[in-house]
Amino acid sequence: MKESKAKEILQKILDPSGVQINGNRDWDIRIHNPDFYERVLSGGSLALGESYMDGWWDCEALDQFFERILENRLDKKVKTNTELFLWAMLKAKIINAQNRSKAYVVGKRHYDIGNNLFSIMLDKGLNYSCGYWENAKTLDNAQEAKLDLICRKMGLSPGMKVLDIGCGWGGFAKYAAEKYGANIHGITVSREQVKFANKFCQGLDVKIELKDYRELKEKFDRIVSIGMFEHVGYKNYRTFMKVVHRCLKADGLFLLHTIAGNTSVHSTDPWINKYIFPNSMLPSAKQITSAAEGLFVIEDWHSFGQYYDKTLMAWHNNITKNWTKLKDTYDERFYRMWTYYFLSCAGSFRSRRNQLWQIVFSKKGIKGGYRYRSRGDRGQQAVDN
Repeated sequence: MKESKAKEILQKILDPSGVQINGNRDWDIRIHNPDFYERVLSGGSLALGESYMDGWWDCEALDQFFERILENRLDKKVKTNTELFLWAMLKAKIINAQNRSKAYVVGKRHYDIGNNLFSIMLDKGLNYSCGYWENAKTLDNAQEAKLDLICRKMGLSPGMKVLDIGCGWGGFAKYAAEKYGANIHGITVSREQVKFANKFCQGLDVKIELKDYRELKEKFDRIVSIGMFEHVGYKNYRTFMKVVHRCLKADGLFLLHTIAGNTSVHSTDPWINKYIFPNSMLPSAKQITSAAEGLFVIEDWHSFGQYYDKTLMAWHNNITKNWTKLKDTYDERFYRMWTYYFLSCAGSFRSRRNQLWQIVFSKKGIKGGYRYRSRGDRGQQAVDN
């Protein structure tokens, strides 16, 4: 296909979004390589991301570009290479990419790439999930507000045994142990997170282990999972809920904090899968409720995906302003990859294509109804069991 024809086709696809090729607005794209057009038309989202990493195009405000693209659903107009797409769908149907033997892949390929990177990028508590910005002015404020919100929703009190599935670097474990006196057992599939979290929580009633959730047996008063369900995969949603049900005491509560999609899918974006979160998948409301049916009663469903936009922009700003501290370890292509990751995801949340949910479950339903206490009130139980 000639460059002029490919460019014309791509511009027609972009027209509903108001994005111009080689335009002068912040959300317009500037092309540096004439092969860009055919590469994207034939390769879809994977080619779009890889060509950005390769320096073939730029955009002053990638977040605004993706907001416009995604709210107009223009990503559906450019088809991924048919052969690769069919192979990805076939693998998703046949292979359980998130089984026990593959569960540790994301730990090695994403969470183990350098604690120094994440220390610079994240808040002081190293919370790698959406902050709660309702009254927050800074990333630290937003993350502490999120942790306190979870503790209050769980009705934590001193001595409670709490399981944290996907505990990360120990941000929740440290907060819940220090502020609420809870006994925290955290598990993760990242060796670097285990080492860091055990030091981070030293001296507290906290235990962090390298373990897959399917290996859990003991009982807990409360269970939380913050930003981990995206790695479970649709073939394992029911298994995950059964494990939580098995490990939760009869009068316990379970809080699921997860990114989600508006529709049910069986695979993920190929660029995200290849470069950021291998074998990841965003659940839908239908998939979550189907997995929980017959096991749990849904007590509360809280949606605040608009705050993930602000969280991602804060992470991006932290990396950008501190890049001189990182560039000896990570090259320019990594920087462009990370930029593309943050800003494309920010645009996705801003367009409301992705959601962030906190869902509270009980085993049998709470008589009189579920409620949780206001911030600053730690003297009462969140629920009457």
